[in-house]
Order: sequence, then C-alpha cells, then structure tokens
Amino acid sequence: MAERAGPAPGAGVAVVTGSGRGIGRAVALRLDQAGYRLALTARSRHELDEVRALCSGDVMVVAGDLTDAGFPDRLIDRVEADLGPVAVLVANAGASRSALVTDTTDEDLQAMLELNLVAPFRLLRRVLGGMTAEGFGRVVVVASVLARIGATYAAAYAASKHGVLGLVRSAALECAEHGVTVNAVCPGWVDTTATDENVAHVAGATGRPVEEVRAAFAAKQPIGRLLTPDEVAEAVMLCVEASGMNGQALNVDGGAVLS
Repeated sequence: MAERAGPAPGAGVAVVTGSGRGIGRAVALRLDQAGYRLALTARSRHELDEVRALCSGDVMVVAGDLTDAGFPDRLIDRVEADLGPVAVLVANAGASRSALVTDTTDEDLQAMLELNLVAPFRLLRRVLGGMTAEGFGRVVVVASVLARIGATYAAAYAASKHGVLGLVRSAALECAEHGVTVNAVCPGWVDTTATDENVAHVAGATGRPVEEVRAAFAAKQPIGRLLTPDEVAEAVMLCVEASGMNGQALNVDGGAVLS
C-alpha cells in the first residue's frame, strides 16, 4: 500500500509519555518547536505543568500511572476526543532498579516489566489501528542500550528493555505497508535524575564516593561523558521525520555499543 502524505508540522498530534522531566521533557520541547499539538503524560502534574509553560503551541497534560491497566486506553481516548488522531507516539516513560539476579524479587521484576514493556505494549495496541487507518504514524519507543547488551545489577531492567525491542520490531513489520513506522532509541547513560538515583544507589551499596561512581558511569561511553537529554531527543526526532526507517534500534551512547 502506498504511503499517504502525513500531517504537516502544526497539524499533527503527538503523545509523549514520561514527559515531565529528562528525555521526555526534551522530546516534548522538540516536538513543540516542530509545530505538533502535544499530549503530555507523567505521574507528576506539577512537572507536566512546568513543561507546558515552556511550550508555545497547544498542549494537553494528563497526569496518570501507565502501570494502571486501563490508563493507556483512557489517555488515548481523551487525546482523540480533544485533539484528534494520534500521528506520533513517543513511549518514553520508564524506570530502572539495580540488583543482582539473586537479589531481585518477583515484585522488582514485575515492576520493571509493567512499566518498561507492558505499558508500551498497551499504548501501541491502542494507537496502531488509528494510525494504519489514517495511512500515517510514527511510533518511537525510548528503550536503552541495555536492550542490546547485558549488565551486572540490571537483569530485570535489561530483560524488560530486550522485550520492548522485540515489540518494536514485530509491530514495525505489521504496520510497514500502512505508512506507519515503529522504531526504538537506545540511550546509554544520560545526565538525568534517573542516572543520579542510580549513582546514589551504587555509591550506597559499594561505599564509593558519589563523584567516583558518576565518573565511572561517564567512562562507560567512549566520549567520556554522560549524554544530554537533548542528544537523545535528536535521535527521537530523526525517527519521527524519517519515513524510510522502520524497525530500527538507534544507539545513542557515545559509541559504547557499535552496531
């Protein structure tokens, strides 16, 4: 099936999850600059309101918990009713927990799967029908470099991110004939509050100074520093703008994983 022309910037609706801070915030601001009408969601209404205040265009904010099984459907229902069909979905919300396999509880594992894999699955399931009917859509899942490799103290997180990459690749094949692309962006260590929390956890568990642990995280990347949220947002926007890229996982890790 030939791809129909998608919405011009300013006419399309973009949904960004986990958009109150960090990567999601940077993505939201890029999409706003490109003229998209935004629907932003995260747990914190306060953070969402701060992002909305930085935007120049139409912005809807919907605070909620994506691990609530019914929330993804309610979110998209509201977006479609108030703004129109979803042209772009950036599934960015996620979290990590650090523990050895032997110390990872069932609850830890389930929490990682629910937010990092099940929630994106529910969102894709809800939006893909409308996108294929419209003949246009862009889905970008913010995964992780740990969707490509393993790491100590990260088994549950890496498993969830490996899983979401399988979701991306499968959905990409199902939608390819309908003008819809589904891609993943796989960041390395990014200068966000989530990384700060990981640094603090490792420092507390090992007794190493926080500054030393943070430097070790930065050293994992050949560029010798943490990435910025804006650098990840650039890759997300490439996935939004590129019509011929589908089913791909873009590493944004300063060269740590070469593929």
